[in-house]
Amino acid sequence: MTHPVPTARQSGPDQGPAPVTLKKPGTGRVPALRLDLHTLSLLGILAVLVAVGGFTEPDAFLDTGNLQLVLTQASVIGVVTVGVTFVITSGGIDLSVGAMVALASVWASTVATQEYGLAGILFTAVLVGLGAGLVNGVLIAYGRVVPFIATLAMLASARGVALMITDGKTQIVTVDAVLDLGLPDSYVLGIPPLVLIFAAVTVAGWLLLNRTTFGRRTVAIGGNAEAARLAGIDVRRQRLYLYLLSGLCCGIAAFMLIILSGSGQNTAGNLYELDAIAAAIIGGTLLSGGRGTITGSVLGVLIFTTITNIFALNNLQSDVQQIAKGAIIVAAVLVQSRTARTET
Repeated sequence: MTHPVPTARQSGPDQGPAPVTLKKPGTGRVPALRLDLHTLSLLGILAVLVAVGGFTEPDAFLDTGNLQLVLTQASVIGVVTVGVTFVITSGGIDLSVGAMVALASVWASTVATQEYGLAGILFTAVLVGLGAGLVNGVLIAYGRVVPFIATLAMLASARGVALMITDGKTQIVTVDAVLDLGLPDSYVLGIPPLVLIFAAVTVAGWLLLNRTTFGRRTVAIGGNAEAARLAGIDVRRQRLYLYLLSGLCCGIAAFMLIILSGSGQNTAGNLYELDAIAAAIIGGTLLSGGRGTITGSVLGVLIFTTITNIFALNNLQSDVQQIAKGAIIVAAVLVQSRTARTET
């Protein structure tokens, strides 16, 4: 009698395959440590970058103020990346996150909005982000528009509306309660408020992806949308929620950017979509969907931000920096492709 060969169970978010996989009788157990090794490799890369920065510019790079700056700069794009990670895990893509950040920031920093103080600015930024995410979600989930096309259209439209609102001018924020959040006096135990917001969003995103039905459904539709539908998951509604979540993260990021820059600009969030997608990919989230990791995405953001900081401190040209980022992205995709072939 022939016995079926046991295989690994379905991968989950922030998890590799099941820890027990038997290829053939008698081969023994093969521990699935791929994700742990990937996370450790990212930590190793980050450690190497810190060492390089400390070696090339020890006084400047290791200064407390510079480290706070690196974390603060990583916080804004980091919040956006959390939302993008969910979308990519589901097998989708969102090219409009940078434009949504710009639109939310300029809408929330108009003179009329500033009359309502900090609460008015925060509420408006989040509401605009949710509204843009809702449009994306409806077009993709119920209008059956390809995510690439729908979010590309939102990118162009949101940038256009942001330009129309500002008339090409920078909108200066005069609300003291908002500006004070960017000052050292508001730091908590030496940690900037923006970093605390980023940490809160990261923890919430990790719990949502790894410890809730919402996260399991996200992974399921990314792995096989038709199988998820047959299993009783409302795929269209889930996709709508995912783009709403991406919009929510963009709204929060827009508020953080207003604190950081003290203004609203139609050029804000430029190329955020590329940085967020790249950070998620090198972090271990599959571009084809079915597996996502918030931890890896955050490490990806920190790696890119650290690279940018090291290049700036060493007065290196930005084109070399972009080449370095591109090489890292290509390497990450090649590793993912090799891993996928090995698993199959």
